[in-house]
Amino acid sequence: MAKMISARALHYVFKIGNRAKNAHFFRDILGMQVLRHEEFTQGCDAACNGPYDNRWSKTMIGYGPEATHFVIELTYNYGVKEYTLGNDFGGITIKSSDVVDRATKSNYPMVKENDHFVLVSPDGYKFFVVNEKQDPTEDPVKKVSLNVTDLERSIKYWHGTLEMKQLAKSDKSAQLTYKENGFVLELNKIDGPLDRAKAYGRIAFAVPFDVQPKIDEVIKASNNTILTPLISLDTPGKATVRVIILADPDGHEICFVDEEGFSQLSQVDPASNGQLDKYIKKDPFQDQ
Repeated sequence: MAKMISARALHYVFKIGNRAKNAHFFRDILGMQVLRHEEFTQGCDAACNGPYDNRWSKTMIGYGPEATHFVIELTYNYGVKEYTLGNDFGGITIKSSDVVDRATKSNYPMVKENDHFVLVSPDGYKFFVVNEKQDPTEDPVKKVSLNVTDLERSIKYWHGTLEMKQLAKSDKSAQLTYKENGFVLELNKIDGPLDRAKAYGRIAFAVPFDVQPKIDEVIKASNNTILTPLISLDTPGKATVRVIILADPDGHEICFVDEEGFSQLSQVDPASNGQLDKYIKKDPFQDQ
């Protein structure tokens, strides 16, 4: 039977409490570039900024255009300076000797673990950096790791229901992907309960517009969770997109956005780096 869901991995969402510190970490230490920056006056109808009905901003940052790279979405809620970390997020793996060089020169804390270095963002999110020269034709971001409580149940969901291809599996871990594009979703089994706390994130994928209703049908038929049914979201001055937000058995949030709208929305904005700096300087809630 032909696969119904063929998706493209897009980004992972982090809630952040200090844009200035994160701008330094992601730009100057990880070496990413700001791709677009957007400001909103009220909360997102799909809870993109979490359960907050306030002014917020979204900064997309990565190693290249969103059309070809897996990037990071930095979500900032004005007036919220920190979020309690849970144990749901494992880390993001990056292959880059340049990151190690920059961290060393900047005296940014690093811990050597097995075949990689661990760097922790200002909000506590882990990045696993493999100290190898990156092929310039490839995306340095290789993997997102999420923790789960029941590996078999999670595989059934991500592989069986959402139709990700299973690449590898052990007693404690599984690796999956939608396309052979270098990006991997890793599920790691933990002992004990999983706590998503306040800092919980969201992973996003793009699918064709006409596939979204089919995802809705599949999730309903399998008695899984839809957090936000199909809804259109507006971004001031930019394209409208349609999304459906799901939750896996452990509550990890998953966004499926329409490829057609997102391709227009996600165009790189050359002015975005300066826009981010401008709003950081103007922020009345935060010390610089």
